[in-house]
Amino acid sequence: MKKINVLILLIFSLFAGGCGYNSLQATDEQIKASWAEVVNQYQRRADLIPNLVETVKGFAAQEKDVLLGVTNARSKVGSIQATPELVNDPQAFARFSQAQGELSSALSRLLVVAENYPQLKSDANFRDLQAQLEGTENRIAVARKRYIDSVREYNIIVRSFPSNLTAMLFGMKEKAQFTVENEKEISKSPKVDFGKPAAPAPATPAVPSSPANEYTVPATK
Repeated sequence: MKKINVLILLIFSLFAGGCGYNSLQATDEQIKASWAEVVNQYQRRADLIPNLVETVKGFAAQEKDVLLGVTNARSKVGSIQATPELVNDPQAFARFSQAQGELSSALSRLLVVAENYPQLKSDANFRDLQAQLEGTENRIAVARKRYIDSVREYNIIVRSFPSNLTAMLFGMKEKAQFTVENEKEISKSPKVDFGKPAAPAPATPAVPSSPANEYTVPATK
């Protein structure tokens, strides 16, 4: 009986090695690791946003639409559970990608608006947050590239013969991928050039505090 079991295991091992099973498992684990890094870097960006919004609000509270845009985009991102299973659901993955893209666009608008406020641009806290954000965007781009490469390798194995038969046997399907349409825009890091000295701002009379000028950013998740 033991000899039969050993023979069965040996045959299965040879079958698994030649039919792509091991490659499917290895690339699947690689996808999980690269996806975890993508999520980690997106979370790092989300964690920077509350302080960034508060800092901008301190100098440009009148930019309500832009501030609300960033806050709401962050809230939308936080409402999506980026679990490892999400990569197996194309529709859920598309919603996640779209939400992150909207947040990237909102952050870009926020940093562009900051150009109009020399005092904000010269604030040490804002400059530090902007530097952290830019560094995080670069990490996101790297993590996304690794995920894209991992998924591409896995999907090729899933579609190729004879490993496609093994994939069908074990219910292993193609993984969701970042689309060509949003890849260029989403992976673009928001940049603001602080290298040039800003021109002195013209003196403006102080605006008295009133309910119309007060603004509170909604709490984020």
